[in-house]
Amino acid sequence: MSQKNYQRIKKLTIMQSIGIGLFLLSFAVFISVIFLGAYKLDESVLKDAIGEDKLATVQNANSDQWQLMNGKRYSNQFAFISDLSDLFEETNEFAISQLGLSDEQLKELVERSESNGQWNYSEEVVNEVLGADSELASKLKSSTSWMFEKTYSESKALKNDLESKVPGVNNSILESKGFPQGAIKGLKKSVTRSATVGVLIDYRHIFLFICFVLTCLGGLLYIVPAIKLGPAGIKNDHIWFRSGLTMGSIGIGVGVFLISFYVLLYWYPEYITSWIVLVDPVRQFITGEPASEWFLYGLMYTMVILVMGVRMFIKYRNNKYQLFRTASVMFFQLGFAFLIPEILVRMNQPYYDFKNIWPLDYDFFFSWHLEELMANDTLGLFMLGWGIALIALGVPIFTYFFGKRWYCSWVCGCGGLAETLGDPYRQRSDKRLKAWKFERYSVHGVLVFAVVMTGLTLYTYFTDDYELLGVQTASIQSTYGFLIGAAFAGVVGTGFYPFMGNRVWCRFGCPLAAYLGLVQRFKSRFRITTNGGQCISCGNCSTYCEMGIDVRWYAQRGQNIVRASCVGCGICSAVCPRGVLKLENGPEENRFNDNPIVIGSKGSQLAPQLLSPSAN
Repeated sequence: MSQKNYQRIKKLTIMQSIGIGLFLLSFAVFISVIFLGAYKLDESVLKDAIGEDKLATVQNANSDQWQLMNGKRYSNQFAFISDLSDLFEETNEFAISQLGLSDEQLKELVERSESNGQWNYSEEVVNEVLGADSELASKLKSSTSWMFEKTYSESKALKNDLESKVPGVNNSILESKGFPQGAIKGLKKSVTRSATVGVLIDYRHIFLFICFVLTCLGGLLYIVPAIKLGPAGIKNDHIWFRSGLTMGSIGIGVGVFLISFYVLLYWYPEYITSWIVLVDPVRQFITGEPASEWFLYGLMYTMVILVMGVRMFIKYRNNKYQLFRTASVMFFQLGFAFLIPEILVRMNQPYYDFKNIWPLDYDFFFSWHLEELMANDTLGLFMLGWGIALIALGVPIFTYFFGKRWYCSWVCGCGGLAETLGDPYRQRSDKRLKAWKFERYSVHGVLVFAVVMTGLTLYTYFTDDYELLGVQTASIQSTYGFLIGAAFAGVVGTGFYPFMGNRVWCRFGCPLAAYLGLVQRFKSRFRITTNGGQCISCGNCSTYCEMGIDVRWYAQRGQNIVRASCVGCGICSAVCPRGVLKLENGPEENRFNDNPIVIGSKGSQLAPQLLSPSAN
């Protein structure tokens, strides 16, 4: 090596070292921000967060917890949030004791209902015990109206029915006079951010620059020198020996961080308010409104795709198809998923991602969303029509001509993150036959779940009946949101990149991928053609298939790949040293034609029917 080349490589290596050092330092500051906040609660802060009426409830409760917290400065957010939870609980206990249904009132309701050895609970009894004009009487009558026509032979049966309604009645009281259990999580988050003081607020812009700008800069300084280091082409050396790309300590650490982040995001957002406070200036600049945990997530999501997209440009710089689809997912994430919805908010229009499609966008047909769209006149109705048109026309038409790759590899945000951040982990996808069998039941099971949930949702919307065949539609929605929308798509779908590959969600859980896959499998022009006579069985294609397809099996036999799960990422073709694989859109009737290979027609025609995992 010449002295000139040695110096050039040395400079580039130093640049990469600076980049990784800057990234690690910025990331360490990002983590430490959680512990840097100080918190001080007083009347004005609490009023801004929960409103004047709820503040009055807290003050009237005159709880020991309020006396403890009022004016106290906390340096530990965990202690602050713990005390805040106790404050809400004490206030609720006071509100229920003053305004809720007490045991004495419940006993009197039962006694007043007795007549000649039978118990006839009625509206008149409620009015006598609670007062005809009281708020409690109104809520109790609304909740127990079905009991008015019922005759009880035992007082215990009536008491049991009434007791079953007490929690619901008391919780409805808390809607106006206290803090409902379902709302406490959001209240803790809003109060915590309003109470944040100290260095985090005083130097917020500096922390924002360090945590986001310098982190991206460090990542780019590490990535960009790869253009000059080594020969051009796709280099995948030693992937099974790198700690960050396997189940080594770095890979495990990345997985733990991702899983922890999603758990906090979905279920404990009050503990990441320090991060939310950091990005307030960005949201204020775009929409004029304060940031939420979802804006934080969207900003981080977009920045990761853009930075790791640069890595994709460098790694696959000699492959035009990879450059095109990487640019496509970066464009759709930045424009359609991040900026356009925020600009719509700035214009007082509904927040809407034009590229999101049901059933991936599982709450599209929820009543609150339909009402929001229809209340916004022309643009809202256009959004509603656009969404339905994508479901009914866009998916089958585009998938027929281009396969599911038009969405999964070119447009989808989940796919965009998998193809950029998840690209280093694509080789970890399970290629075993039993994994493929589980995949079919899993992904199509989620699709059925989504269809049933949406059907119940629309039934409720058009009939105002919240129950069908004994099933509460709201409970189905919340169950789907928890299990699929949060736990599967977020915690497992992204957090398990280092453990199960980058397409865990797309492969095993995405209902839209299942819908697209059914169209692709049975009615599409897309296929990956193979030239078995050229295959040298190197295994690169199978190793790097993120969807767990044993591509080499097909390539050895010259069999076209028409699997429902294939997202058309084209990496198998890009890593093939012999040009055996080719992504094509051709006549539909020729999709299943095999390419003749050396071992003869029997090997290419009989073996797939007996052994092929695509025979579904």
